Amino acid sequence: MIDYSKRLAAVQKSMAESHIDLMFFPYSANLHYVTGIAREEQNYGNTIYPGDWMTGAWIAPNHSPILTVPRMTADFHSTGALSAYDVRVLPDAGDPAALVRDVLAALDVPAKANLAIESRARAETVMKIQSLRPEAAFSNATDIMAPLRVIKDAEELAILRKAGEITEAAYAAARQNMRHGMSTLDLITEVNYQLKVHGSYSPSFVTTFYNIGRAFPFDFHNHEAILPLPLNPPVCILFDFGSVFDGYCYDYGRTVFFGEPDAEYLRVYELVMASQAAGIKALKAGNTCEQVDAIARAVIADAGYGDAFRHRLGHGIGMDVHEPPFLAKGNTTELRPGMCFTIEPSIIRVHQVAARVEDIIVVGADGGIPLTAGYQAMDVLA
Repeated sequence: MIDYSKRLAAVQKSMAESHIDLMFFPYSANLHYVTGIAREEQNYGNTIYPGDWMTGAWIAPNHSPILTVPRMTADFHSTGALSAYDVRVLPDAGDPAALVRDVLAALDVPAKANLAIESRARAETVMKIQSLRPEAAFSNATDIMAPLRVIKDAEELAILRKAGEITEAAYAAARQNMRHGMSTLDLITEVNYQLKVHGSYSPSFVTTFYNIGRAFPFDFHNHEAILPLPLNPPVCILFDFGSVFDGYCYDYGRTVFFGEPDAEYLRVYELVMASQAAGIKALKAGNTCEQVDAIARAVIADAGYGDAFRHRLGHGIGMDVHEPPFLAKGNTTELRPGMCFTIEPSIIRVHQVAARVEDIIVVGADGGIPLTAGYQAMDVLA
């Protein structure tokens, strides 16, 4: 069980040390991290309630947090975690500026305050707060939150491990239903269904397939056009998806081949797996992010496929599916035990060959600790 009061105390301590008078979080991973108030699955179109700009938590170093929400949010979209806090509800015809003005007074926020705002807050929110505290100085709340979130404790790792179990179970079930001639749209629908069936709140990001065949027209720029096209052998099916469990995100990749892979496909797959193994071994405390990337990348580059490894080796992950730091050239962050990263090498040459794999790995004293390790061999659907 995560101790949110302990997290709040750590945040307030860091705020005091940084001379931050007030921090504001809209519904976000940071709000979820500190309070346990869950985010919602996002809509494509924007939904707006009266006074929606001030929806979120106002945190001061020496006061209990105050949450402000519009009436419709309080009625229809709130979670049980709200009951633990001072919640102030804005009526449909209420004045949001007046409500926030009262909150600032209750939290003793001075005129020349130092205010830290969630990096993904609306511009409208910042402008409204500026109108209420025109002499305030603004900073990014990420400076406070990122150092607190980067190391995952035992409870967080247990949640991520469960998210991995859900993701692998969804993969296994989807794999059983895969058939030659199905489309990418069929695959996306099947994977998203299996995620829900096996306990995921939602996909952690848009479920994606990079399907490469010598006669298949995928080219990175035609996702919509190829969705309904049949996937007939020979074609390589590259999974990229993840679950959400108890607020934490998983990110996962595997390769399935429709038909009989030729020698180059088999070689490319072995190179990707060897690259991942090298990256996992290098993911140990004391190494830097760029060192891990270089070690794993060298396996593929030395074999002549360096141009086909198009991206960084991996990224931090936790309550957001992408978190800093990143396993990439130029990132000199030193690894510490408890950091979590994806290790996701790939080789993709459009209309030629492809393979990819992705797992979440925990930084350990002597090397990385995978949270998922099944389905290591190329999965062939002959």
